[in-house]
Amino acid sequence: MMDTLILSRIQFAANISFHILFPTITIALGWFLLFFKLRFQWTGDLKWMEAYRFWVKIFALSFAMGVVSGITMSFQFGTNWPGFMETVGNIAGPLLAYEVMTAFFLEAVFIGIMLFGFSRVPGWLHTTATFLVAFGTTVSTFWIIVLNSWMHTPQGFEMIDGVAFATSWWDIIFNPSMPYRLAHMLLASGLTVSFLIAGISALRWLLGDRKKSVRSSMRAGLIFGAILIPIQIFAGDMHGLNTLEHQPQKVAAMEGNWETGPNTPLVLFALPNEETRSNDYEIAIPDLASIILTHSADGVVPGLNDFVAEDGTVLHPPVGKVFWSFRVMVATGMAMLLLSWGSVALMARKNAEGRRLQIDRLPKLLLIALVPMALSGWVATLAGWYTTEIGRQPWLVQGVMTTEMAVADVPAPLVLSTLLGYLAIYAALLLAYIGVVVYLAVKARHDDPLDSLTPSSGEAVVDVISRDKRGAAIPAE
Repeated sequence: MMDTLILSRIQFAANISFHILFPTITIALGWFLLFFKLRFQWTGDLKWMEAYRFWVKIFALSFAMGVVSGITMSFQFGTNWPGFMETVGNIAGPLLAYEVMTAFFLEAVFIGIMLFGFSRVPGWLHTTATFLVAFGTTVSTFWIIVLNSWMHTPQGFEMIDGVAFATSWWDIIFNPSMPYRLAHMLLASGLTVSFLIAGISALRWLLGDRKKSVRSSMRAGLIFGAILIPIQIFAGDMHGLNTLEHQPQKVAAMEGNWETGPNTPLVLFALPNEETRSNDYEIAIPDLASIILTHSADGVVPGLNDFVAEDGTVLHPPVGKVFWSFRVMVATGMAMLLLSWGSVALMARKNAEGRRLQIDRLPKLLLIALVPMALSGWVATLAGWYTTEIGRQPWLVQGVMTTEMAVADVPAPLVLSTLLGYLAIYAALLLAYIGVVVYLAVKARHDDPLDSLTPSSGEAVVDVISRDKRGAAIPAE
């Protein structure tokens, strides 16, 4: 039988795994919507407004799911982890409040204009609302990452009678790992949305939807994905070096390295064995881990055996979980790199008319591959999240309090019952969400493009471009 601690950890992991899916979309999708809107205003091409009107529906759905699941997350601090707020609530509480005051209110105020203001407000105001919602999602990310980073690399506080009190908010906010985690998360969101747009657009294309907006959306998703993935690889390397400095036991688990020393090989495949404290069936490349982590073949990489207390207490995270979640993240990133760069290279070839970056250049098999890659950002984000959060164990706040110190004293069966309820609801909601996205993609095939509509069909599209540039209304659906 699993005890309260394990069940509470599984429940928190289930809640945060479900919740993080939707902010990962809304963070970057807001900026994509702003890009579509600005492209419409600059070029006057209605395909960009079609793209905006399709993807704003996905944004609204994702935003609603994120808000609801976020509320559930906050309840757990009191129901499952009261020790956390009792010990570090003086720091965690204000940071969460800053997120609500500076970001959530901003999003809540302007999202109504963004969603329903096409024909009700001037064009400039609608564009401004789109910008403010996108900006609000980014500010929200900033404060959440600040708190999470502080839990990994805490500073700017002092402990008095077992309670943390802030001594420098500047040090708390700009803790050593915050810039790296923030950059990594924002780029992860950008990649998630790039491949979501490319994948859903590929699905629409395969279903026979040949609208200009589908072509432009897929092209934008692939190009942004191709641009962002090498930047993310560089940011990930910098983040890894920062983690090596502040949480060496996590890096040791990620690498599956048991003994500290130079010339450490990069383990490609292994089954970490914590009983024998070694790797079974290991396949490795000599010296490469030292080169990656220290930029020198002779560089010393920490080993897991350095993180065992004299009494035998293990002070490093579960090795197998961290080892494999890290490899899932890296493998997904490599798939993103190959697919996006390959797609852009194929599109870049000239066609018979001498035009480049044409979707028609993509073979059907590649388009089929893009469809499941629509969810690749979710896979990479969850794998990365598991790596960083499981990699912090046994600490909840590094060096300050363990996870066991924070858990609530409630019966295990009670936690199990709520866990099963959460899992059932989340499974149903996730299937419903994916189903709605696919339904919208299928339905869009039968929608008339804006540039084919006339006033007689019920859409006031005459002179819409010039009217929008003067600040008048945009036609509603």
